[in-house]
Amino acid sequence: MPEIRNYTLNFGPQHPAAHGVLRLVLEMDGEVVQRADPHIGLLHRATEKLAEYKPYNQSIPYMDRLDYVSMMVNEHGYVLALEKMLGVEPPVRAQYIRVMFDEITRILNHLMWLGTHALDIGAMTMFIYCFREREDLMDMYEAVSGARMHAAYYRPGGVYRDLPATMPRYQESKYKDAAETKRMNEARSGSLLDFIDDFANRFPSYVDEYETLLTDNRIWKQRTVDIGIVSPERAKQMGFSGAMLRGSGVEWDLRKKQPYEVYDKLDFIIPVGTNGDCYSRYLVRVEELRQSNRIIKQCVEWLKNNPGPVILDDHKLTPPSREHMKGDMESLIHHFKLFTEGYTLPAGEAYSAVEHPKGEFGVYLMSDGANKPYRLKIRAPGFAHLAAMDEMANGHMLSDVVAIIGTMDIVFGEIDR
Repeated sequence: MPEIRNYTLNFGPQHPAAHGVLRLVLEMDGEVVQRADPHIGLLHRATEKLAEYKPYNQSIPYMDRLDYVSMMVNEHGYVLALEKMLGVEPPVRAQYIRVMFDEITRILNHLMWLGTHALDIGAMTMFIYCFREREDLMDMYEAVSGARMHAAYYRPGGVYRDLPATMPRYQESKYKDAAETKRMNEARSGSLLDFIDDFANRFPSYVDEYETLLTDNRIWKQRTVDIGIVSPERAKQMGFSGAMLRGSGVEWDLRKKQPYEVYDKLDFIIPVGTNGDCYSRYLVRVEELRQSNRIIKQCVEWLKNNPGPVILDDHKLTPPSREHMKGDMESLIHHFKLFTEGYTLPAGEAYSAVEHPKGEFGVYLMSDGANKPYRLKIRAPGFAHLAAMDEMANGHMLSDVVAIIGTMDIVFGEIDR
């Protein structure tokens, strides 16, 4: 008889499923995983430490770079912690804008997850479909903040500016003739809100396309059903949140259970899975795409009918307009002081959490009364999920490890913070 022995396999450190740098040390018995040991820290960004050396307002762009597919939601968690410490509340219009962009970001995140997860398991077309829709969402980001990804749009006291009244348009070129350009610009003739509304009306049919490709596809089900099962009790013990927790049948969503901004005024449901496997988590996230779209439509309708300020008028906290800054000495001083020194928070501590596309994203802020944090701790949802890698992969085949990493929806920017 040939001698069969366990061997150790390095999975990574580069792997497209992981959105970043993951090294898994797998102990294999043939093709069956006996133990999975995730090694993190290969992408260490020191965000929490850097924040201790910067005025509060200069750390907002750092938040975009944590989970770099859910940019504005990261900012939201940080800005909410600042507002809690400062004791301020943004105008209602700003709250609706934040909620709308949180949900746009959720769709952005889930499309990235769906495209790459399907690609890892072998469904090539999904990736192209998902990125087709992400392009429109990226245009929304760019229209409102000037950047496709790292927006730095949320500020303590509101948002950077109101929604623009026009959308950038495609130009005729040697690659696009007049008819093609006209077709591509149809949805761009109005304001950003009109463009978002148009997208929200089209999007459910796109989700139908994804489901046609995957939901009843027998190869997809063979690769995801009964893979990486986590019971509801175990999911809670391991600190799961978001779709990982709801996929196991626990109805927990901060937007409903601990509402922030205007979520308590909106109508949507929390999708919950039954089996706690990769397939259940897939179904939960696909339904979240539909629910996010529903929230966006409600926000668009409210924003169209209710103009108003989008940021507080307190220039110790928010910058004066460029027009005032150029023509008024006092505004110039406010502007200069705000962007060099920032503002101080009262001594104390605060924790604020948002329902991030990946789970509960929390920011714990400790202030000693200075203009920079004494300590900043980020509660990244992906960290707890990755910690369950050994338990979820145990007894599965090597190829299932890819499906399990995909279902966790890990991004390393927030894990190696």
